[in-house]
Amino acid sequence: MSSKKKPVIVYGASGYTGRLVCEYLREYHIPFIAAGRSAEKLEAAMKSNVPGIETADYEVVEVAHTVEALTELFTGASVVLNTVGPFAKFGPEVVDACLAAGCHYTDTTGEQDWLITLDQKYGAKFAAAGLLLSPGLAQMYTTGEIAAQLCLETPGLDTLDIAVFWGGSPTIASTQTILVNAATSKAFYLEQNQYVEWQPDAGLYHLSIPGQHEAALALPWGGTSHPVWFKRDPRVANVKVLGGVFNKPLMLGVPQIVAAALKATEGMNDEDRYAALAQTAAGVMNTMPPRENPRINKSVDSVHASGPLGRAHCVIFGNCNYKQTGLLQAYAAASLLQQAPRRAGFASGCQAFGHRELLGALRSFGLVQEPVLTRMG
Repeated sequence: MSSKKKPVIVYGASGYTGRLVCEYLREYHIPFIAAGRSAEKLEAAMKSNVPGIETADYEVVEVAHTVEALTELFTGASVVLNTVGPFAKFGPEVVDACLAAGCHYTDTTGEQDWLITLDQKYGAKFAAAGLLLSPGLAQMYTTGEIAAQLCLETPGLDTLDIAVFWGGSPTIASTQTILVNAATSKAFYLEQNQYVEWQPDAGLYHLSIPGQHEAALALPWGGTSHPVWFKRDPRVANVKVLGGVFNKPLMLGVPQIVAAALKATEGMNDEDRYAALAQTAAGVMNTMPPRENPRINKSVDSVHASGPLGRAHCVIFGNCNYKQTGLLQAYAAASLLQQAPRRAGFASGCQAFGHRELLGALRSFGLVQEPVLTRMG
């Protein structure tokens, strides 16, 4: 390794999302360290899956998943972009190491329990250190948050009804995270600024999605990050989020897979349950999805915002949700290397960097259309 530490570390760089983060760091001309538990996998992923990697300024570093080893790696860097999930299981060591090394932290999670833990346990510590703690910087959460923030530019709106849809299938890591989260954590929405549990056995919800006549199938997906972010926003009292993939057969199978996993792991201790759920997830998805195709991998983020005497609706049509995630992570790193975040401590992507700035980044790389914003009242 060179004597001068690269300013950005991508932890979990050999995974599907990690590779895309590295791809966009290269496009921003940001030197980075591709880190993970296997140097061999990291080298192969960089050379085979990151276009133009030969022009990037990067290093590959194998590191043990311990606070001590990660702190040593992070020391001297400025930003850690974490893609290693499930985050409730693997995240604490990374966050502790960031705090010890003085690094900003972002990740791609949607695990609601992990966000609540970060807010309660680490938020004040990161704020006191002037560091950003921004989990959930990803298409499934941030693009919808951008749409919500555009709606909230109209004063007097306090209720957000959010729908997030995408084309394609989850990655290996996403599938595992979905199952683990469903089996071990409750899902909440926000009602009058209090967390209220989603009915766990409610099954699939039917939603009207902008741009199509056919009703879509949706799930709460663990509650997502939006209720946590907006609980800290004085404008907002109520938040509900539903989402899914456009593939109806896949959506129809999700509740059965989750129910079977819950039944099979009933009464197990935490370690045995995790191992069993990981095995179930591997049976559902055990190969890397192909690189995204914008003609197939489309995304729709729709937000209805309302108040006593006002309404607004914002839709953001896009493509390649994992590429959106990779770009959002790289933009966050680029911004943090040049200036302090708008809010230190626990903050969403929009709270830390600005919703119009994040939208501009997505637009400039051709990943989303101009938002369709309608105001009534």
